[in-house]
Amino acid sequence: MQWFAQRGHAVTGIDCNIEQARQRVPSAELVCADIENGPWPLTVNGQVRTFGAVIVTNYLWRPLMTTILTSIKPGGVLLYETFASGNEAVGRPARPDFLLMPGELLRSCESLDVVAYENGFLENPPRFVQRIAAIRPDNGSPHPLKSTQCAL
Repeated sequence: MQWFAQRGHAVTGIDCNIEQARQRVPSAELVCADIENGPWPLTVNGQVRTFGAVIVTNYLWRPLMTTILTSIKPGGVLLYETFASGNEAVGRPARPDFLLMPGELLRSCESLDVVAYENGFLENPPRFVQRIAAIRPDNGSPHPLKSTQCAL
């Protein structure tokens, strides 16, 4: 969030604890909310707010995946990276509830144009991850950057 704000982008963040973010990014719209146990806080007149970019890191709550994808404006980008199956062998998180299954992130984003996808092991620090960069089609036409998938 801080990186984007420093480059002049308006940023919005959601977390149960926003104090550290408030200190680092005072210009950000910060929403203190428990998104796993309460309603989605980013709505306007009952509709999910949309953004030109949605970025998710080190977080997986499967019931919110559809809401996260709905939050991307047409032509907007999704950048998502979180832990994957196999991570239980090298550290935390280790519970399957918090680890993506092989190809799960790619399947979840099938309605988007995938620009890049990775699934595998990273050495420093040691972890298993899945990453995706994808674009919500604008007017139903594929994005010119659409690519085939690749793996780590």
